[in-house]
Amino acid sequence: MFAIGAGGLEVALAMAGKPLYLNMPEVVGVEVTGELPDWVSAKDVVLEMLRRFGVKGGVGRVFEYFGPGLAALSAMDRHVIANMGTEMGATTSVFPSDGEVKRFLARQERGDAWRELLADDGADYDEHVALDLSTLEPLIALPSSPGNVKPVREVAGEEIYQAYVGSSANPGFRDFAVPAMMVEGRRIAPGVSFDVNPTSRQILENLATHGYLSRLIRAGARLHQAGCNGCIGMGQAPATGRNSLRTVPRNFPGRSGTPEDRVFLCSPETATASALTGRITDPRDLDMAYPRCEEPEPLAINREMLVAPAEDSGLVELIKGPNIKSLPEFEPIPARFSGPVLLKLGDDVSTDEILPAGAEVLPLRSNIPAIAEYVFRAVDPDFSRRARALDGDGFFLVAGRNYGQGSSREHAAIAPRYLGLRAVCALSYGRIHWQNLANFGVVPLTFANPDDLERIDQGDELALDDPLGALDCGDEVTLHNRTKAEHYTLHHGLSQRQIAMIRSDSLIDLVREEA
Repeated sequence: MFAIGAGGLEVALAMAGKPLYLNMPEVVGVEVTGELPDWVSAKDVVLEMLRRFGVKGGVGRVFEYFGPGLAALSAMDRHVIANMGTEMGATTSVFPSDGEVKRFLARQERGDAWRELLADDGADYDEHVALDLSTLEPLIALPSSPGNVKPVREVAGEEIYQAYVGSSANPGFRDFAVPAMMVEGRRIAPGVSFDVNPTSRQILENLATHGYLSRLIRAGARLHQAGCNGCIGMGQAPATGRNSLRTVPRNFPGRSGTPEDRVFLCSPETATASALTGRITDPRDLDMAYPRCEEPEPLAINREMLVAPAEDSGLVELIKGPNIKSLPEFEPIPARFSGPVLLKLGDDVSTDEILPAGAEVLPLRSNIPAIAEYVFRAVDPDFSRRARALDGDGFFLVAGRNYGQGSSREHAAIAPRYLGLRAVCALSYGRIHWQNLANFGVVPLTFANPDDLERIDQGDELALDDPLGALDCGDEVTLHNRTKAEHYTLHHGLSQRQIAMIRSDSLIDLVREEA
């Protein structure tokens, strides 16, 4: 499978038979050798990749892993690495469909679905990376970025308030079984909340059937429902300013549901070792042998709750409750557009900072007018009010590098658009957010001269003369700063199809016109 993150609208259109468009990425070949030492696991592998590449180094790239070291990485180990490859900005991560994938599918009673998919003999890559598993050590991403990676021993000793295992980034059976084996006969340190977030009902059933769940509970673990939960701030929010070690994929500011949070990203081994000691702990320093986990034979596979789609599913009535609102109608960008810089931002602004998740916001996901009240709430609590108070065509945003990194949450484009956002001027963008902006009629522009970013201040009045005509005439767009009597050259990098979307005001309207 070649799995690519995309906005919900593009996913829906793909389900309806429409093609998915993206720029051809470069392919980075990662040759994996060696075997992981004791107390080092797949989470440390991807944290090492993040230490090397940061949160921007994967933009416009696919990471393809190959080599003899893969023989020692299970299918779920590979999932852990691929899951957080997104945090490098990567289009996706790819592993071969080999004997290990065949074994995984057979254990899921899907062996007939397997087929071998390997790189061609002599396949070459745009860039080569060497990754020797035997040289790795326990790593940890410090607050508040997945790219802020250090060896655990460099921060060991800091007191912790919470340790959390589970989520999409560590979802396999061993990611819960190993912590259960580590805590057997022991107690979680006083004052530490040890949260266990099973990733699926299948995992939960097998942990219970084979006695791992009882070990966790007896040691003091707090068990939560299968799902995203604390990863997106839906419960398990840590105390303000207190250290929380989590196996989740992201630790952007406030994502946990707590302002002023201090979330670290680490392996299940490091999170559990720290829960036992009450301090950030390198698991190699524990006085115990490394617990080796073998998945039970056979796994409990329950298909009783799977419901096949009805033959007439297209006739099912769509019921909308009072909090379900249709997408608002948007107007095309005017022939001459001017507006203020309503907010100037720095580098690596995530979709969580543009529009937060969490228990207060996510229930409004299908209500754009309501969810728009939370746009940039963590950055500027007064932003939504200021946007609504404007009298004009809309406003600009100005930002640094990697604007819109993180999840595919298209609401981070729709809600600002609803408030009046018409163009973003940045040094670079997260791939999915750049596309989502265009999908909803917002013009994403990139500074030709990075120094021009510093010449623009929040509150400056900017203008685009004939923006649609400028998009049609080439890649360069002239931006006027009326406040400072200056002009700047920016690039749009949009395809003719994307320009047509902006001309129609959104991808939805373009599809309607084509239909």
